[in-house]
Amino acid sequence: MTVTSTATFDWSAILAELEGLEVIQDSGQVTKLSLDYFHFSPILQEQLAEKRADLVVRATTEAEVLQVARVCVRYKVPLTVRGAGTGNYGQCVPLYGGIVLDLSRMNQVLWIEEGMACVQPGVKMAAFDKQARQTGWELRMYPSTYRTATIGGFIEGGSGGIGSVNYGMLRDRGNLQAVRVVTLEDEPRVLELRGDDTQKVNHAYGTNGIITQLEFPLAPAYPWQEVIVTFNDFLTAAKFGQALSDADGLVKKLVTICAAPIPNYFGALKPYFSEHQSCALLMIAESSLEALRDLVGAFQGEITYSKSFQEAQKGTSLAEFTWNHTTLHARNVDSTLTYLQTFYFNLDNVEKMYHQFGEEVMIHLEFLRLGGKAIPAGLQLVRYTTAKRLQEIIDYHENNGMGIANPHTYILEDGGRKVIDPVQLKFKQEVDPYGLFNPGKMRAFEDINE
Repeated sequence: MTVTSTATFDWSAILAELEGLEVIQDSGQVTKLSLDYFHFSPILQEQLAEKRADLVVRATTEAEVLQVARVCVRYKVPLTVRGAGTGNYGQCVPLYGGIVLDLSRMNQVLWIEEGMACVQPGVKMAAFDKQARQTGWELRMYPSTYRTATIGGFIEGGSGGIGSVNYGMLRDRGNLQAVRVVTLEDEPRVLELRGDDTQKVNHAYGTNGIITQLEFPLAPAYPWQEVIVTFNDFLTAAKFGQALSDADGLVKKLVTICAAPIPNYFGALKPYFSEHQSCALLMIAESSLEALRDLVGAFQGEITYSKSFQEAQKGTSLAEFTWNHTTLHARNVDSTLTYLQTFYFNLDNVEKMYHQFGEEVMIHLEFLRLGGKAIPAGLQLVRYTTAKRLQEIIDYHENNGMGIANPHTYILEDGGRKVIDPVQLKFKQEVDPYGLFNPGKMRAFEDINE
């Protein structure tokens, strides 16, 4: 579909109708609030580096969100919703200018009850957990950007993280109970979606609604011990990770396996590895430590680092070296590195890819639950040379039965499922008839409306 150039808009009239709201027009601030961490990808860096909003609005209430929605519909202004901007695929980058709606100030925890919570979208995940743990509960899963990421941003742009070894992926049934959503119809509405209906907006990049409130289940809070285990052989480390993830009697929250030489990129952790070792980075309930030591011994590993829950609250958490933070630390040392996201499904595929690519594709595994089973997923580090070679690596994985969630595209369907979720497409057609929500990110909608 064709999006009208924002240069032709009557911005003075638009600003007049936004009176009373916090409107940001300073070019430096607008630039900062138009970008995320897409620079992890050399492909996206080239495509998105110059994209900017015309202005940013910070809303603090649902009523203010509705005011912005009405203005955008009246003037047909593209609207891109933003949390903390910690995504990696350009989810919150405005492709066609317009308004970025920053929801980080909508940060109230509305209630926490027995195993459930209700919050505004701008609540930061670490701040929420600190409050929730006082009641004996915590988030089921969170990304490695835990300290800065918002819950609404995670629902819209995330997929899984620390805790996925127990609770699977964000879109799995039961991980989100209800949302309130503002539409961009001629008269914007506030809709409440519950149960399976939440999938209409879950992980949709804000292409079909503005989430203003979320209700979700929690997990029992444990005192998590942080542990590093080293191995002289990567495949042994991978087998250990699978055995730990399969061990129902061991209570864990994080099982990360990094092949050598990845641990060498973890500057703060270097004292705990030798140069050619692979490692496991773990979060284990303190009550499971003795059983963990027996499992480590069975795989000839060595525990070189162990911090109690209380000790782990000080300084950098081990979780900040896992999931996409592994890529962050590696790129801080070598900015030519990029990454992939892979569902290996089993250790045979891991072994095959390990031998096929060697250190061109350094294997970083995160174990998660998929269909009731613990599987190895990869956030491999790739020594980038050309876009052609990167595509060859992706094709080889897919042609050999693995699933790639491509982190080098901002198109919603290209990143994972390869086809758009028809439920999300139908909902967008209903609530965004003018295609103003984050235009350019849902190809199926653009194709239908060309």
